[in-house]
Amino acid sequence: MSLDTHDRSSPHVNRAQLCSFDLFKAMSVSELEDFVGLARVHRIQQNCPVMRQGDPARNFFCLLEGRLKVVQVTPRGQQIIVRIVNAGEIFGVAKAMKRADYPATAMAVADSTFLAWSSNRWSEMTERHPALAMNAIHTLGQHVQEAHARITELSTEDVEHRLAYAIIRLAAQAGRRTEEGILIDFPITLQDIAEMTGTTHFTISRLLRAWDAEGLISRGRQRLTLLNLHKLEALAQNRSCT
Repeated sequence: MSLDTHDRSSPHVNRAQLCSFDLFKAMSVSELEDFVGLARVHRIQQNCPVMRQGDPARNFFCLLEGRLKVVQVTPRGQQIIVRIVNAGEIFGVAKAMKRADYPATAMAVADSTFLAWSSNRWSEMTERHPALAMNAIHTLGQHVQEAHARITELSTEDVEHRLAYAIIRLAAQAGRRTEEGILIDFPITLQDIAEMTGTTHFTISRLLRAWDAEGLISRGRQRLTLLNLHKLEALAQNRSCT
């Protein structure tokens, strides 16, 4: 899907909101105006893609509101969720990886708003705004760490351990503390979790029902709350918990 098919919002951007994001905190007022002045603002509805795996990387982005999941299809055709994008994070920085195409698809899991810049400006903008380069390095570093975590998860044949790893990682990326526990604060389906753990919808459903009965989690419609993080961490590490 081309960016041109998204609804473009008013050019006004909430500067106070931007200044709360790490990417923009170090910028002066003039630098911020210069940076934002080169961007286009887009709104996208839930379940629509911002970018697609394999498409030419014409833009890079910063999420302002909402949440995205980044999905990659393996050579065997398996779909894997590799990252959750939260407000204030940049994504689609293929240029920083010396790629001409997007390595994954970014899909909105909630109605979202984002800034888009032309990838042709990447070198110019990182020279003028070192904070952008540092943010990109940090983002790519996170990708490497997440890839290592996934290798650790998938290296065990025990699906329960893989699921515990995946749920804890999701909570770290998109968790919100509530009185009940840690709520994974975006709509998540059994299929999403199955894709993260390399198993089946049926297996995930069975394990989550068992965890719900044990009081480890609380399930709702496309909602998941971690009630006993300590026990889940023990499951992920394959150790007993008394």
